[in-house]
Amino acid sequence: MTRSWSFAVDRGGTFTDIVAHASDGAVRVGKLLSENPGQYEDAALEGIARILAEEGGTLREVRMGTTVATNALLERKGERLALAITKGFGDALRIGYQARPEIFARNIILPSMLYEAVVEIDERIGADGAVIRAFDEDKSRAQLKALREAGFDAVAIVLVHGWKHRQHEDRLARIARELGFTQVSVSHEVAPLIKLIGRGDTTVGDAYLSPVLRRYVDRVAAGLGPDVRLNFMQSNGGLTDAWSFRGKDAILSGPAGGVVGMVAASAPHEAEHLIGFDMGGTSTDVSHFGGQFELGDENMVAGVRIRAPMMQIHTIAAGGGSICRFDGMRFRVGPESAGARPGPACYRAGGPLTVTDCNLFLGRISPKHFPHVFGPSGDEALDANASRVRLQEVADALGDGRSLEAIAEGFLEIAVDNMAAAIRKISIARGHDVTRYTLACFGGAGGQHACRVADELGMERILIHPFAGVLSAYGIGLAELKSIRDASWLRPLGEDFTVGLAALEQVARHDLVDQGVEDARIAFRRRARLRAPGSDTTLEVDVAAPATMRETFEALHRKRFGYVEDDEPIIETLSVEAVAGTDTEFLAPSSPGAGASSIEAAGCSPTSGINWRPTSTSTALP
Repeated sequence: MTRSWSFAVDRGGTFTDIVAHASDGAVRVGKLLSENPGQYEDAALEGIARILAEEGGTLREVRMGTTVATNALLERKGERLALAITKGFGDALRIGYQARPEIFARNIILPSMLYEAVVEIDERIGADGAVIRAFDEDKSRAQLKALREAGFDAVAIVLVHGWKHRQHEDRLARIARELGFTQVSVSHEVAPLIKLIGRGDTTVGDAYLSPVLRRYVDRVAAGLGPDVRLNFMQSNGGLTDAWSFRGKDAILSGPAGGVVGMVAASAPHEAEHLIGFDMGGTSTDVSHFGGQFELGDENMVAGVRIRAPMMQIHTIAAGGGSICRFDGMRFRVGPESAGARPGPACYRAGGPLTVTDCNLFLGRISPKHFPHVFGPSGDEALDANASRVRLQEVADALGDGRSLEAIAEGFLEIAVDNMAAAIRKISIARGHDVTRYTLACFGGAGGQHACRVADELGMERILIHPFAGVLSAYGIGLAELKSIRDASWLRPLGEDFTVGLAALEQVARHDLVDQGVEDARIAFRRRARLRAPGSDTTLEVDVAAPATMRETFEALHRKRFGYVEDDEPIIETLSVEAVAGTDTEFLAPSSPGAGASSIEAAGCSPTSGINWRPTSTSTALP
């Protein structure tokens, strides 16, 4: 019988990681440069094609995490976009909350807005639902028609109080679709949450990124063929059908897979408290796991506020490709990255000195174990001499006789300090004793720095999975289908909220049923975000009896802020999470390992205070 293959792919900023699992239990792992124009157009499709050509068989399923949306946001290369907002509020999103990230900066440089044009819609609904100013349909149609004639294909619709009173937004969206807008993002569909600024920013981000994402999905789907199931990883840690994948849910598509993989990898070792340390080529992602996945309801990404469920992952610009330089006064590491092209100096493309070059020069990377994907033909190993040349350039600029080894170590000390500071931010700053946690290390560059980072934080246990270099792809392969639906509630905890939960549950259920999931396979998790009266800071608790919810909230509030209020908490937001396992088993628990029983030391010195012992000598993977 012809075997079939399922693929999990994580397209990162530098490398694209692939984990493939066959119906007969075979496992293949691959790694390609995410951008290599001289060799292939798309790394994911190329990696899948290479493995199928070598192994034979048919392609059954592809699960993918991608940085396409993130890159479009960072580089401001999304869809040309117009904003339609209530008359008188045209500058509201530009003004925002008047936050000043750099409070001492005299020259304030604000992030560029994602939309190019604004039309103010003549309408107004009050907070109580009363129509203050009737919707002018003829004028609104003329305004949107002018946008279409100016070449706009995408529009974000954000009307005051539209999260709750939706009739004007619905009418405006219908007009936009009739006029031929190919992307119409409506705020009460994208983020039905109170607060105009957050709701508006999220809707704009969705309209800006979704067309870019759709073009990429179409290209991948065309390359795979019509009979292949294609799912994408969402920022919330769950999969969704390719055609349901939206821009607002794609920001942390790849890193979320790493958190899922980290938790799965730790399960056999009884590590319930984890700090995720995912160091890739472009950045380092750190995360906290204390027994359940932590989702944030508002995140700032590249200067854009996104109010959508996302894994709480803190990202810093300190990866293997972070550029190391001497600026005339001090050493600096990042935030600029060499990326995949040209990449580090050792990638044979004339790149700058990077963290990877420093590790290679110090013997902490073995070229024979690094992917041979460099050079004009894409089949050469790392070039250690190129790293030495770049370090010598820094030594010449210093002119103090410092050795190349000392220079390389100096750059790595800065990188380690940056990464340790990021972990402190998501652990110690939130009241967690990091010394009681296990450092779950993964990502292509994570193992090179794990011991030094753990020493810096006082951590005594490190977990490195055999698939650590591709753990985000591994986690994407293990993820479940998921739909999370949120809505503002704004009522005291003592009032009945079952109707609101039931409505959200019905929508989340339909999301999965529309993707072909049987109703009986769907499970639900119900949560609420509570706040003290007069506060705007929420804490999330599981839905239970009101007394239990209040007790949990007060315990969390005391732990975070040191006190509790006597007044009854307010339910700010209700949330329902619908999950369903996929009907194809991606990696069985007994799948064979890949090098789990043999690890070759690559010039590592025993300077760490950590006592090393293998947690398992078996080649079985969790």
